[in-house]
Amino acid sequence: MFGVKWRPTSNYSCEGFHFMQLVSKTKRVVEAHLNNSSIRALSGSMIAFEGQVSFKSAGFGGGDGLLAGIKQKATGEGLSLMECTGSGIVYLAQDAANVTVVDLTGETLQVESQQLLALTPNLSTNITFAGVRGGMSGQGLFTTTVTGQGQVALLSKGGPLIHLEVSPQFPLVVDPDAFVCARGQLSQSFVTDVSWRSAIGQGGGEAFSLRWDGTGVVSIQPAER
Repeated sequence: MFGVKWRPTSNYSCEGFHFMQLVSKTKRVVEAHLNNSSIRALSGSMIAFEGQVSFKSAGFGGGDGLLAGIKQKATGEGLSLMECTGSGIVYLAQDAANVTVVDLTGETLQVESQQLLALTPNLSTNITFAGVRGGMSGQGLFTTTVTGQGQVALLSKGGPLIHLEVSPQFPLVVDPDAFVCARGQLSQSFVTDVSWRSAIGQGGGEAFSLRWDGTGVVSIQPAER
């Protein structure tokens, strides 16, 4: 078994930062517990808060400053974040989607930007080129990466995240509209010969799927975007 644990987290602290933690309140609401600390969350995701907490824009999540804005405009991949700072509890949710809190311990998480709800401040985000779809358009695909030690709250539609292990003997192919995130020693490629889409009535548009090879975990949602 690949040693990656995906679970709601009840206790977390980061050395070098004031105490804060993400706690799953219900399957659709997460609490950000702040003690003279901060967290970045999806803009508009605050549904309530207690205590002395201030809110301000935290950019696009594609890096820092002007570069983040340029990347978002050029790639279409980016997320509008707000920074919540102070002492208290901030309740976060988005469109009644399921929320899963996961720990990162120094590795890199590849994530669909639409699925990010919140992340602790010591995690860095970036936008990287994931390859070219192929076909006539030659359209490039980009992915958001989250790196460091901390916590991430992820959204999923249709139910909780489904975690699928990938091994060298068993590569994984997933629908890009169901993909949420991946981590581990994984390489991504694009499969354009996906005849199954026509078989189940999804023949419109440019058909492709995501293939993952290596060792790691890929998480998908049970509903398409």
